[in-house]
Amino acid sequence: MPTPLLHSSKPLSKTWLNRMFSLVYAVAVSVLLLRHCRNLIYSPSTIAIALFLADFVFAFLWLTYQCFHWNPVERKVFPENLKHVASESKYPPIDVLICTADPTKEPPIGVVNTALSVLAYEYPAEKLSVYVSDDGGSKMTLYAFMECAKFAKHWVPYCKKYGVVDRAPEVYFGSQPSSYPETDDIKSMYEDMKSRVEAVVQSGGLSLDRVMEPEFQDAFRKWTPDFTSRQHPTVIQILLDNNADKDVAGGVMPNLIYVSREKNNLKPHNFKAGALNVMLRVSGLMTIGKLVLVLDCDMYSNDPETPLRALCYFMDPNADPKLGFVQFPQRFDGINKNDIYASEFMPETQILSLGMDGLLGTQFMGTCGFFKRDAISDDSPCGVTTGSVQTKSKPIKSKDVLVLAHEVASCNYEDHTKWGSKIGFRYGTITEDTYTSFRLHCEGWKSVLCNPKRAAFLGGSPSNLNDGLTQIKRWYMGFLEIFFNKYCPLIYGVRSMNPLQALCYTHYTLRSFWSIPIIIYAFLPQISLINSVPIFTKVSEDGFFLYVFLFLGAYGKDFLDFVVFGRRSTIRWWNHQRMWLIWGLSSHPFALLEWSLKCFGLSTFGFNVTSKVVDEEQNRLYEQGVVEFGVESVLFLPVSVASLVSLWAFAKGVTHVLIYGRLEEFFVQIFVSGFVVVNSWVIYEGMVLRKDRGKMPLKITLASIATAIAIYFISTLIMFP
Repeated sequence: MPTPLLHSSKPLSKTWLNRMFSLVYAVAVSVLLLRHCRNLIYSPSTIAIALFLADFVFAFLWLTYQCFHWNPVERKVFPENLKHVASESKYPPIDVLICTADPTKEPPIGVVNTALSVLAYEYPAEKLSVYVSDDGGSKMTLYAFMECAKFAKHWVPYCKKYGVVDRAPEVYFGSQPSSYPETDDIKSMYEDMKSRVEAVVQSGGLSLDRVMEPEFQDAFRKWTPDFTSRQHPTVIQILLDNNADKDVAGGVMPNLIYVSREKNNLKPHNFKAGALNVMLRVSGLMTIGKLVLVLDCDMYSNDPETPLRALCYFMDPNADPKLGFVQFPQRFDGINKNDIYASEFMPETQILSLGMDGLLGTQFMGTCGFFKRDAISDDSPCGVTTGSVQTKSKPIKSKDVLVLAHEVASCNYEDHTKWGSKIGFRYGTITEDTYTSFRLHCEGWKSVLCNPKRAAFLGGSPSNLNDGLTQIKRWYMGFLEIFFNKYCPLIYGVRSMNPLQALCYTHYTLRSFWSIPIIIYAFLPQISLINSVPIFTKVSEDGFFLYVFLFLGAYGKDFLDFVVFGRRSTIRWWNHQRMWLIWGLSSHPFALLEWSLKCFGLSTFGFNVTSKVVDEEQNRLYEQGVVEFGVESVLFLPVSVASLVSLWAFAKGVTHVLIYGRLEEFFVQIFVSGFVVVNSWVIYEGMVLRKDRGKMPLKITLASIATAIAIYFISTLIMFP
């Protein structure tokens, strides 16, 4: 009798369209570059060099982008068939690693909801362990999880008894759930717990009077006056032990363990990657899960059967032994109707990931990934040289286990080891997720994308423009750190893996270079138009139709992917392409600047946690679809300057045509200026029309006007003396 199918895959039906478009568009791009080369040879000028540079970078990034579209696949899983392959007793133990770093930006009650959603998984409780990495070393977070452990003994059996799907209580009780006999009592318990946790957070401290258990009081005494978020000893607290703790129905509870690694101001802590590696070692001693799920603190489980979907790949008798991890897409709740900040990242999570999945597999997205422990570590238990034999048979609360766990969580443990270089999550960049998956793919490991209809996880996203731009800047600076190291995707990657896969990573790591063509096209045609200098072909010349084809082809293909195949609204697509322009003028160039300064040792850049705190006024503006500029952010300056220069140029161009009738010469420049003006309406609105808290700060508006005038005079002196 054949083994029941656990999963299937097939190429996307639009693959042939992608390939045909790529070939035709490549010919047009080649013709454009040849025209630029001819101009450089016969009519060299500053303008000709700038246009060639812009289109060359466009062409390179477009070429690498096509690798995602060459062989995309879609997959399905059939978890109902798992019972025909293995019994629950054969399921591998899973260690869940949840990362948080700052209780002021990542509210502990939100992290608690994430933990509760996975503690209640439809998975054997004795095979499930949840670790919370508190990289801020906050006693408020530990207190929140003490409360979480108590509430979980009521919440977990309630969810399993009634088949609750939304197992994050904040989501469940906020969605008008069905009423069962215990519902009101459970809700009351949750609200009481939430009130206690939030009261402690708001007070900024914790009195030991709130802590009744002696073992927990001992843990809190580690918070001495010298204890800071960057200088403190290791704190490991077992909050639930499946060998001892039972829920209110008498069932076994999963393990719940709080970990705050040792910090020392004199030792590098390697951001999130360092925290994850400590968690790998601690879990490798205490529970030794064969699978490791990595979650961000705000990425709660939206489907209690998610582990079973991952097992459809890991437990397939015909599975590739080099399958290293299963990635679920990042999806987000709370995004407003039209996604004004492009926070869904739809191309990355729903299009590009499918393309990489058809090669060696999608990249790790920093969260929502199930890893084989063997893939992310060496043959000893997660690189812990003490050996699993010494701890495997001992209770997790035994003194020997806890001593070893504190040892591997110390800040000196990694000295003279391969942690961060060849073992665990890799160091050298703040985007450890992409870098780690790149290195794993180079080593021969593969991955798959599991993309069920119901999102496996849902998380939060920035609800104001500055946070969104700052997040993008941070990511793309990290990508530059990946590209410009000895494991460069374009050189080392092409030699070590499928070249198309390596070019996909190359595209990601060089995306900040989009800023070069975007900045050139945001200023050069406009400044030239203001000075009445035509720089493009006339409408009546053949070259004009080449530009028309390239523009309509790029935007038309993007529209098809986003709206027709991606089933998103036209307004969402428009907002996404507008944000792409804004990123190219702000986040991307500042990422390049930060990286350049860091290379010369001049940058004070550090990892900043994106705030998950909800501001009521900010949330109101976001829900109304109003872009918020309410902070004095330097990231707004180049966007505002480009908007003003384009408005100036558009007005000058239209006036010039009306007076002198030179439409043929200036049509392309007027169109480019007008296109920027149309995309900049929200900028003008923020500068002039808005009266609410989210309007553009006056300092930014005045600085933008002054900079626009300065750019005009300086560029005129240089290019049009």
